[in-house]
Amino acid sequence: MTKLSLFIKGVAVAGALATSATVAAAADLTLRGASLFDNDHAYSKTLIRFGELVNKHSGKDVEFDLRGNSELGIEPDYVNFLTQGTAIDYAIIAPSNLARFAPSVPLMDMPFVFRDLDHWNAVLSSDVLAPLEKVLLDKADLVVVGYAGGGTRNLISNKAISNLDELGGHKMRVMGAPIQARVFEAITAAPSAIAYSEVYNAIQTGVVDGLENEAASLLQFKFYEVAPHVTLTGHSITVRPIIMSGKSFRKLDADMQAAVMKAGSEAGAYGRELESREDGEKLQQMIDAGNIEAHPFADREKLLELVGPVQDAYAAELGAEDLLSAIRSK
Repeated sequence: MTKLSLFIKGVAVAGALATSATVAAAADLTLRGASLFDNDHAYSKTLIRFGELVNKHSGKDVEFDLRGNSELGIEPDYVNFLTQGTAIDYAIIAPSNLARFAPSVPLMDMPFVFRDLDHWNAVLSSDVLAPLEKVLLDKADLVVVGYAGGGTRNLISNKAISNLDELGGHKMRVMGAPIQARVFEAITAAPSAIAYSEVYNAIQTGVVDGLENEAASLLQFKFYEVAPHVTLTGHSITVRPIIMSGKSFRKLDADMQAAVMKAGSEAGAYGRELESREDGEKLQQMIDAGNIEAHPFADREKLLELVGPVQDAYAAELGAEDLLSAIRSK
């Protein structure tokens, strides 16, 4: 082999090695995510956008490995993984699943706490919830990087409910945070905490008559097959923190941490707009398809009267009166 051919071969090998090294360096950082839903759901779309924005703002090519369709379990499992810094690095978590670390966190989306979408967005675009973020970091080593959500939650039932009389004694699944049960007890329903994965069968077997949820989940999990009636209480607008494990976050350099926080804020705003828009579209889609019947609730103002004292008492127990006042005043 001539000296020239050896030189050319050496350059080619060096180039290949350099390219491999670059690829390896880019692939060195993998951040693992989890979602209950498929990639068509707003939560998954928000987490995908989060990854894209991190790479945009960092100028790097981080691999974001998002596992959907509950492949890695359900949200309580995600919380355990995130606090331990194992299996996953980021996820969207309902406040009720964070309550064991910070009892006041469920105030984020307590039923009837938001007047409307404008009020909800004003709160999430401000620093009102900063005290809760600090508690989650201190107590659970969880970093809130943004806020998604935006689904309007209504009652979903196997029977029509349109007033307080029909609501009385209604057996319904609620999330695990104590304030959820208290609020629905205050409006005369009979709430019970059941694992989300068991709700369909629980309705089918008569353990409960329904649940409360937003349109996307009603469609995704086909709850309408066993509970085709939706009562338009509009009692909650969801707040869904985008959470990153503190242990994972601290492994990043300062520039990457800054990129994550910026991306989280922007992904949250994207997710809120997306879900609030899609929520109404999906509800109408199920109405048009004959999957559900929607019923207005005649006594919504009465619901607000019944719930107010419960909210006040709960905030007082938690020493969170100032937080509740700040949310209401936005």
